[in-house]
Amino acid sequence: MTEQGREPRALFGIAEVTGPSMYPTLAHGDRLLVHYGAGVGPGDVAVLRHPLQQDLLIVKRLVERREGGWWVLGDNPHAEGDSRVFGAVPEDLLLGRVRARYRPHPRGQASVTGVLAWAVSAVRPVLSDRSVSRRLRAR
Repeated sequence: MTEQGREPRALFGIAEVTGPSMYPTLAHGDRLLVHYGAGVGPGDVAVLRHPLQQDLLIVKRLVERREGGWWVLGDNPHAEGDSRVFGAVPEDLLLGRVRARYRPHPRGQASVTGVLAWAVSAVRPVLSDRSVSRRLRAR
C-alpha cells in the first residue's frame, strides 16, 4: 500500500517496550515484532500513537471498539496510562499488531548453554487474550 506523496510503509518493524504497563506479558526492554496495518480485534496487543501526545508510541491490549475508537488497557492493572486515563483511542492512531516479542541477549553470556537457554526463552509470540473484554465488563 502506498500513500500519495510518501514512501511506501514497511510491513513489519521493531519497537522497544519501556515501562511496566504491559507486565507480565511484556517487560521493560523487550523488543516487539510489529505487523503494521494488520487486522486487529479485541484481545490483540497493538502499537498506537498516544491520543494526547501523538509523537509518543504506546503498546496496549485492545479491549473493545467504542464510539470514539478502541478502548485499550495495559495488562498490569496497577500501571497507569491507558483508556482509563485518556479514553478511547481513535482508529487512525492504531499503527499495527504485535506478533512476537524477544528479549535482548544479556551481555557476557558467551557459553553455548547460556546462549541456548536465552534462545529458548527469549522469543515468544504475543497472543490475543479473547477474555479481556469479558474481564472489563466484570469490573
